[in-house]
Amino acid sequence: NFVLNRYYLHMNTASLPQLLNALSRAMLFEQRQAAVGAGLLPVQLAMLGYLRDANRYSNMPQCLAEYLGLTKGTVSQSLKILEERGWVLRQPDGADRRVVRLTLSEAGLTALERADDDAWRIAAQHLPANERERLRSLLTRLLSSWQQERNGKTFGVCRTCRHFRQGESSHQCGLTGEALSEADSEQICREHNLA
Repeated sequence: NFVLNRYYLHMNTASLPQLLNALSRAMLFEQRQAAVGAGLLPVQLAMLGYLRDANRYSNMPQCLAEYLGLTKGTVSQSLKILEERGWVLRQPDGADRRVVRLTLSEAGLTALERADDDAWRIAAQHLPANERERLRSLLTRLLSSWQQERNGKTFGVCRTCRHFRQGESSHQCGLTGEALSEADSEQICREHNLA
C-alpha cells in the first residue's frame, strides 16, 4: 500500500512518461505478489501467460526469450522447473523434429488462474466503457509507435497483422498460407507485422 501511495502523490503534476512508469511499476508489483501467492517466480508467471496466449508460430523457447527479453539460459532454467512441476509440456514439431513446441498443461492453466490478478480489472471498472476503449486504443497506438521507432518486434495479435486474411468461416495467414481459426486470430504471433 505504501508503494501505491507514493505513486499517487505524483499524479497531479506528472508527465505522461511518469504516469506510465508509475502505472507499470504498480502493475508489476501486483503481478509479483500474485506470482508469489501462487508459488511462482514472476518470470515463471510471465512465461505461463505468454504460452497461454501464443499461437503455433510462437510457442517455442526462442520466442519466449525474444518476447520477454530474457536470455536463452534463463528461459531454459525456468522451463526446466515448469516442466518438472508438470505445468509446461515440451513436444517435437510434427514437420521438423529439431523444433520444440511448448504448451500449457491443465495444471499449468490452473497455476496461471490461481495467480490471476484482479487489480487491473477492478481499477478499470471506475472508467466508463467508452473511456476504457479509448485508452486501450491510444495505448496500443503509443506502443506501436514506440516499437516502430526502435525497429522492435511487435508480437501482436494475429488479427491486427498485415498478413491476416479474414474469411467468413475461417481465416488465413497471408505469410504462411495456412488456415486460421477464430481462436488463432486472437493469439500472439512472432511474425506479426502491424497492418
